[in-house]
Amino acid sequence: MTPPARRPAVAADPDTTAFVRPYALTRGRTRPRYRLRLESVMHPGTGRPGPGLPEECGRITALCRARPRSVAELAGTLGCGLTPAKILISDLLAAHVLIPATTSDLDQDLLLRLRAALTMKWLDE
Repeated sequence: MTPPARRPAVAADPDTTAFVRPYALTRGRTRPRYRLRLESVMHPGTGRPGPGLPEECGRITALCRARPRSVAELAGTLGCGLTPAKILISDLLAAHVLIPATTSDLDQDLLLRLRAALTMKWLDE
């Protein structure tokens, strides 16, 4: 019996290998430092992202500077999943790059409707 044929090694094409594993973005972390809800809205803060943060943190910062965004919207825009997005947002909160909106800044009825719609689409982690 002959062993199965091995596939030849193929060099990775950078245009087709743009996917980054979530654990690589979060350096193996599986839980955010802060408890963030789907509807939590992030505003830009006074800090700057450090050199050790992934480039997605720069994208999050730029999106929030354009206008305040919810955690769910940031995760959807990044396309990296909810938990990795929460971990990256937590890193930015710790560096004072982002600040969460206070409840007095937001319409409570709008938040309740938004939360109901989002939890039907995604499970709150």
